[in-house]
Amino acid sequence: MTIEILTSRQIAPIRHGFFTRSGGVSKGCFAGLNCGYGSSDDHTAVHENRRRAASAAKVAPETLLSGHQIHSSNVITVHDTKDSCGAVDAMVTDQPDIALSILTADCQPVLFADANAGIIGAAHAGWRGALDGILEKTLQKMIDLGADRQKVVALIGPCISQDAYEVGPEFMEKFTADNKNSWRFFAKGRKDRLHFDLPSYSLDKLQKAGINHAEWTRHCTYSDPKRFYSYRRSQQNGETDYGRLLSLISL
Repeated sequence: MTIEILTSRQIAPIRHGFFTRSGGVSKGCFAGLNCGYGSSDDHTAVHENRRRAASAAKVAPETLLSGHQIHSSNVITVHDTKDSCGAVDAMVTDQPDIALSILTADCQPVLFADANAGIIGAAHAGWRGALDGILEKTLQKMIDLGADRQKVVALIGPCISQDAYEVGPEFMEKFTADNKNSWRFFAKGRKDRLHFDLPSYSLDKLQKAGINHAEWTRHCTYSDPKRFYSYRRSQQNGETDYGRLLSLISL
């Protein structure tokens, strides 16, 4: 099975892509292109998967940088491939031949670019990071480097969709406490259950930040097991672990 990369003309010609699970060497519940060293998958398989992904995106494997994602709003500026990323959930750079990468399995991978200024960013945005401002902080780091807010494009990759994202009323309260109008990103479910629209919530935040363009690929990780890993699906299926999808961007 060949490697599949989802891209957007909005960010071309900058190298970028959201990888599906197709084309990897991992087995079992990780079957396919599992790129997460944090999983219990064989590290040799993960290393080969990351090499294949980098090659498919036409970037050198040694330039592929990932942070230790902790669902925070921590953002760093990367100047060199030898930089230690640490516990961060977003990175920005203006240096060529650095591939910023994000790992997800329901959370949002978000790629940013100001092609004119030659400044890029990548963010891991689950509900907590999105609520705490990871997207706005990534944009601000890019602006600090010289990006023009009105020329920045942001792409949200495959993530869990509203239909699959069932939550309790206390979850909505966290969002309405921050912004009373956030109720509009929730739909009624069974009994007291609600369904949260994470990508629409993030698109709204990006648009309010005044960027040039923001879009979601409209792929749901939960509902398409052949193409995507999903933390929530693996939990509901009683699986012991799950794979991680890779997304990357490089000048």
